[in-house]
Amino acid sequence: MSYKNQGDLYLEDNISKYPAIELLCKLGYKYISPEECMCQRGTLYNVLLKDILRKQLNAINQFEFGGITYKFTSDNVERAIEDLDEPLTDGLIRTSEKIYDALMLGKSYLEKLADGTSKSFNLKYIDWEHPENNVFHVTEEFSVDSWDKQKNARPDIVLFINGIPFGVIECKSPTVTEDQAIEQMIRNQGKNYIPQLFKFAQIVVATNKNSLKYATCGTGKNFWCVWHEQYTKWQDKLISQNIVGREPTVQDRGIVSLLTPERLLKLTKYFILYDANIKKICRYQQFFAVEEIIKTINTNDAAGNRQGGVIWHTQGSGKSLTMVMVAKYILEEMSSCNPRVIIVTDRKELDKQIAKTFLHTRLSPARATSGKHLIELINNGSADVITSVINKFNTVENSGLNNLSRDIFVLVDESHRSNYGSLAAKMRTVFPNACYIGFTGTPLMKSEKNTMAKFGKLIHKYTIKDGVDDKAIVPLIYEGKFVEQNVDEKNIDLWFDQVTKRLTDAQKADLRAKWSSIKKLTSTDARIKRIALDINQHFLEGYKNTGFKAMLACNYKKDAIRYQKCFEEFGDLVTAVVISAPDMREGSTDVDESTDDLVVSFWNKMINQYGNADDYEETIKNKFIDGEIDILIVCSKLLTGFDAPRTQVLYIDKELKDHSLLQAIARTNRLFDGKDFGLIVDYRGLINELDSAMEVYSGAGLENFDTEDMKGTIVDIMACVSRLREAYSHICDVFAPVKNKKDTEETELYLADEKIRGEFYDALCVFGRALTAVVNSEKAYAAFDKEEINKYKSSFVFYSKLRRSVKIRYADAIDNREYEKQMQNLLDTHLSVKDIKQITNPVDILNEGELEKELEELGSMRSKADSIVSHMTRSIKANRDENPAYYDSFSNRIKQALEDYKNRVISEAEYLDKMKSIMADYRKGNANITYPEKIKGNVHAQAFYGVIAAIIDDKININENIDIISDIALEVTSIIQKHDTVDWQTNKEIHNKIAQEIDDLFYRLEKEQNFVIDFDTIDKIIENVITVALRRFK
Repeated sequence: MSYKNQGDLYLEDNISKYPAIELLCKLGYKYISPEECMCQRGTLYNVLLKDILRKQLNAINQFEFGGITYKFTSDNVERAIEDLDEPLTDGLIRTSEKIYDALMLGKSYLEKLADGTSKSFNLKYIDWEHPENNVFHVTEEFSVDSWDKQKNARPDIVLFINGIPFGVIECKSPTVTEDQAIEQMIRNQGKNYIPQLFKFAQIVVATNKNSLKYATCGTGKNFWCVWHEQYTKWQDKLISQNIVGREPTVQDRGIVSLLTPERLLKLTKYFILYDANIKKICRYQQFFAVEEIIKTINTNDAAGNRQGGVIWHTQGSGKSLTMVMVAKYILEEMSSCNPRVIIVTDRKELDKQIAKTFLHTRLSPARATSGKHLIELINNGSADVITSVINKFNTVENSGLNNLSRDIFVLVDESHRSNYGSLAAKMRTVFPNACYIGFTGTPLMKSEKNTMAKFGKLIHKYTIKDGVDDKAIVPLIYEGKFVEQNVDEKNIDLWFDQVTKRLTDAQKADLRAKWSSIKKLTSTDARIKRIALDINQHFLEGYKNTGFKAMLACNYKKDAIRYQKCFEEFGDLVTAVVISAPDMREGSTDVDESTDDLVVSFWNKMINQYGNADDYEETIKNKFIDGEIDILIVCSKLLTGFDAPRTQVLYIDKELKDHSLLQAIARTNRLFDGKDFGLIVDYRGLINELDSAMEVYSGAGLENFDTEDMKGTIVDIMACVSRLREAYSHICDVFAPVKNKKDTEETELYLADEKIRGEFYDALCVFGRALTAVVNSEKAYAAFDKEEINKYKSSFVFYSKLRRSVKIRYADAIDNREYEKQMQNLLDTHLSVKDIKQITNPVDILNEGELEKELEELGSMRSKADSIVSHMTRSIKANRDENPAYYDSFSNRIKQALEDYKNRVISEAEYLDKMKSIMADYRKGNANITYPEKIKGNVHAQAFYGVIAAIIDDKININENIDIISDIALEVTSIIQKHDTVDWQTNKEIHNKIAQEIDDLFYRLEKEQNFVIDFDTIDKIIENVITVALRRFK
């Protein structure tokens, strides 16, 4: 077929879809038309290409028994096809998990043998051992119906392996961002759209030629990834072979890297994991790290053992899952040498995570619960994977155990840590010939680059800057705050005036009441209380109602408890403390606080409340992760290895340096909806000097790292200054065509264009986020003179009011939902604007009281009429399938009123009156439609009458056949009511019975009353009747 239409090169099909299909065909996929696909699918709901799948199951499956080779029976092949198509009862991800297991492991079926006995044998869906035995197909415009036929979606490209959908691609023109393709893909996975396609899909791709992102099913918008190919020679070779006569694009390179048949199979087999009911596909750095590890361990060192090395992948980039992928790959790819993997970590959470993840392989890990148990696991050799906390090797080494195998692979988490040094010798005594792979989330310090050589070479790295550039983590912004140690009344008052200069008199009075007790305290207590008050105010102003949370790190357990006491006195925030037992040192520099009465008392209270130390820590952690705690106060615990993505701020009142500092600040770098950056507020002066332009870090914190390794770690808060100015310029540019900027009606009419409204909403969101960052920073705020900052504040208020008005006028849903709380907090807290109500989804047209309130907010009569039009149009569109004729009657009246107003047949006042009249009729159900006497009062029959009459209007004279059509509508209603059982909406057998009975009805009418309707029209009536019934009978 020809893929290139020369009409308009920038049309989506010509610039993205057709080149993609052409390349995929050259890479080994066979094109199959949508029509051919439909023949194999049977219905628009089904997505498996059953003829291809059936043929492949027969081709790649056989089994031997007693010297005889057998094929699976046709019944078992059909059963295997049916079993693969798991129902979506448990939701998309759980169902996808079951299908993934089947693809990986196959399914077992009972077969009768020649000797008359029966045994079970495994049938596989994919030939993983011999990839060339599988068949690869590509199709376009793959039309799929939702379960209730209310929605239909047509993914641009679908990829099949053995007739099973493995990949879905959404293409856009480069004039549209790939984000639109991502949003469309996510929508299509929703339960009301076509999740039955995505339950099979292993990879989903969004592309616009100049940009490409990929994910797997269920992936949120913020977690789609870019791919940077690191085997460029391999990629370049395929590009040069298959792209001829034009320059290769980003899309071409992405398709080669991700969707070449051999690469797609490898990604599916080794690099897809299920983690806490989330399906995950590897990021590119994980893929190439594993590939490089395999290359490394297949070479020998000077002693004849396998070469080891270090993986440096910055925190937040998926390092823990990389360890799981490595273990999985080693055990499956190198099975001939009977490898064993030992994963050494200091985190219980990782042990649990690994155990769950390995459920989807034929392997199962064993967790060492004690040093003795670890010895047993090593000795009996039954476990392929052993996970252990690092300190258990003390017991093992003391036992004298010594295993000389060179096919033991020891994966060490956070291998840079100081305690690794002493335990390294113990591990090497136990496993002297093993292959050691170290993993670290922070750069290696200058002094470590030699000592870490005991692992081997640096195998692969993924730096902080890489993570920020790829948007795999958010950038970190640093703000230093200095608190005077010497406390005196004059300094306190000066400081108080400084931090409250932007507050109202009432707010100052409230704070002064909280502040008054400080003068009576010792200097140490005063310092803690001053910082606590500063944190309290900072969090209240910037983050309290945004959904984001904070952590506070302090030096001592008693300080953590004192901080919480301060916050409790203020009464504004929910806080919690997580510490270890009083006699336990959390870090190498910590002191024994077992004799401190305050710490002992607090600890006993926690144990009495939660039962034991583990439950205490786990409960508080889960509450914080779920957003129930505003600020979590810690010492050393949870500053490493703890992920709470909603953490946006880390307040530091603790001496930290080197790895501990980098690990601590990384608590805020995880992705989360609406989170643009992590904020580090430093009360200790850990980084004395930060030059963001030169990316040089000096002071006690980071000077022990090479400058090159530290690039992109953090940026100064002053970077927010230029961002605010840029954001303001951008939003002004949106309204450049508006002649009179002070004319709100002209401005609102300019925003009637949905595309321009979208640009405005996005620009305002960026502007608001930039303004939020500035007003939450004393340093950045002070960089503006009063006139300039007031200009930005007043502009944000104006544009927020404009947004509210046009949302009502044009009945728009919430835009940038993830930032809504931040925008409202900015208005309420910093700008003291109380008359802008929070944006919500459009009010239902039938909710008379609420809609009237919204209309009152609008100024002109035209804006009120426009709002009624928008709300009614939205409602009609949502409900039309229930009774098309009924809703179309209102659409026609609205269109006529709009036409009359535009042609100046009616005035603005008359336009509003007409819309109010139409709205009143809509609410009362007065559609001005006359129904036959037989069906008056029967709303279901009326709906079916409207559907049937509309379809056969051009076939017969409706007026002459009113009685017959009324009887048909009544009969159809009876058929539907007869089959209206609990599960009828999703039961395809019932749908088929309904179709058959309606078909029989028309057959009887033809025989008995000579009422003849052709088969195509009957099929159309059946299809539309079922569609309406699905909406009406719920």
